Amino acid sequence: MTRIGLGVTGLSAALALMTFTAKAENAKAPLIAHRAVYELSMISSTRSRAPAAARGMLAYDFAGSHCDGYTTTFRQMMEMAPSEGPVHVTDTRSTTFEDGDFKNFRFKVKTLADGQPADDVDGNANRAADGAISIRLSKPKTAKLDFSTGILFPTEHIEQIISAAKAGDTTISRQVYDGSDTGEKIFDTLTVIGKETKAEPPETPAQNSALHDTPRWPVTVSYFETGKEGAKPAYVLSFDLYENGVSRNLKLDYGDFVLKGEMTSFETRAATSVCAK
Repeated sequence: MTRIGLGVTGLSAALALMTFTAKAENAKAPLIAHRAVYELSMISSTRSRAPAAARGMLAYDFAGSHCDGYTTTFRQMMEMAPSEGPVHVTDTRSTTFEDGDFKNFRFKVKTLADGQPADDVDGNANRAADGAISIRLSKPKTAKLDFSTGILFPTEHIEQIISAAKAGDTTISRQVYDGSDTGEKIFDTLTVIGKETKAEPPETPAQNSALHDTPRWPVTVSYFETGKEGAKPAYVLSFDLYENGVSRNLKLDYGDFVLKGEMTSFETRAATSVCAK
């Protein structure tokens, strides 16, 4: 959830978008705790300032419940080669927590650029009884921000996407706060949802029994900076979203270049607790 070099904001947003969850009492299929690893590679590069080549890895761990809240740990490593000059390496590690009632959201991100400390983001956001959002940041600087009602946290956003997909809706538009960039931005999002499928995917990890015959939808989420009407999206994320909370077939479009993320490893985790609600 921090911008460093080329496009790490979007990769961290991918983390947020992989926290696919629904409240246990409402979901037909419960969210499964799991670990997934994705190999990142470049699909295309269209402008001179974009990297000439890029490759990397994204590892994602999810655990929790509606009662205890949801914890996600994430690591993304990326090598980017410009048309001239040395290869640059970024290493981003993130931990986020969102409670099951969508009232509190905590985030902490640490990034190394070519082995040296770079931008860190550390903060929390809380929702008041009237729905207004208050954000306190300790990094990259101390700040307090207040926003109006109608803004979703990442898990809440994805819950609404899942609900819309189950209802047969094809689009959903929401404002989202995910702590990305310097932690000071609200994004307008537009999600386009494709047709449900249960077809077996080609990659071996996605043929895991936990995913077999589980409905999924192709989803594309465009992120726009709030207040910039008519502007192109800051980035666009595409992925297959499973009903039980897993994602595959990632695509990260930053305009200047596009990355794909192929699932190379997937395993389920034992539930950490039993929700009594």
